[in-house]
Amino acid sequence: MRWQKQTLDVDDGALPGLERAGFVRSVRTPDFEGVTFHEVLCKSALNKMPQGSGLPFNWTINPMRGCSHACRYCFARGSHEYLELDAGRDFDTQIVVKTNVAAVLRRELHRRSWRREGVALGTNTDPYQRAEGRYRLMPGIIGALADSGTPFSVLTKGTLLRRDLPLLVQAARVVPVSLAVSIAILDEELHRGLESGTPSPRARLDLVRALAEAGFAVHVMVAPVIPCLTDGSAHLDALFGAIAAAGAASAVAFPMHLRGSTRGWFLEWLATHHPALLRRYRQLYGRGAYVTPEYAAWLRGRVEPLLARHGLHRERPVEAAPHREPDTGSRQPDPQLALFA
Repeated sequence: MRWQKQTLDVDDGALPGLERAGFVRSVRTPDFEGVTFHEVLCKSALNKMPQGSGLPFNWTINPMRGCSHACRYCFARGSHEYLELDAGRDFDTQIVVKTNVAAVLRRELHRRSWRREGVALGTNTDPYQRAEGRYRLMPGIIGALADSGTPFSVLTKGTLLRRDLPLLVQAARVVPVSLAVSIAILDEELHRGLESGTPSPRARLDLVRALAEAGFAVHVMVAPVIPCLTDGSAHLDALFGAIAAAGAASAVAFPMHLRGSTRGWFLEWLATHHPALLRRYRQLYGRGAYVTPEYAAWLRGRVEPLLARHGLHRERPVEAAPHREPDTGSRQPDPQLALFA
């Protein structure tokens, strides 16, 4: 993200790192107990991906930084340290909000140099986390992208996306729009322990159903698969079955990464709730961020037959699955490429 310094004329008491992000004010509200919103003014809304990233998009938009979903395994936690906030509790409760992001985006998209390349949302923190209900940034972002003829994709765990479904349907009539939902855990108790701020798995399955009924070929990311906790055949089979029953077009699964500060934050939880697994995790991850190649291959061997059984395989790569008007008869959605492979 481009968090370039902006000069303010008064001493506003900003946290040291936030001063570099164009800090305006900090806000607390009873509706979000324990959460502080730090409102900032951004100079840029579009973020250019580095060459060689290996991802099927060149541009991203991140309306916020930090995430009240509070997923213990979130790979983006380390980004909070750039603002001199910690990657644990601060990441969950100190939410940085680009209040002017839609207006800045609209200006950037109307530059002559803009080539209408695809833009991805949800690659860092979730654009439909609870704070979006307060700030309503996404309607302006969706409108700016559609009006400029820019295709886009959204990945979310937030059922708040349903609020904007009419806007997304309208946008999909003029530009390619891809929608993906992340559902990593079906077990309610494990969900409460590992991603306590997210909507329930059942609520997200209902979101998949609503998007499919609106004509979208919905992709589901079963990610991350958490070794020894969510990689069992019964869990994955039940989860893929529920995803297929909800009308998803395709799904993908891959193992958990433990990059940077995320590693310590997750392992602290594991030591408290599943201490017997610590030795196995040392074997799987060593001192690095990724599981061993042997485990990755084993997981692929388990997942692939389940995807085939439930009709969730990706058959052909496309950057953005087109929206279709809802079919009143039987519906066989076209498969699509995972948004973030």
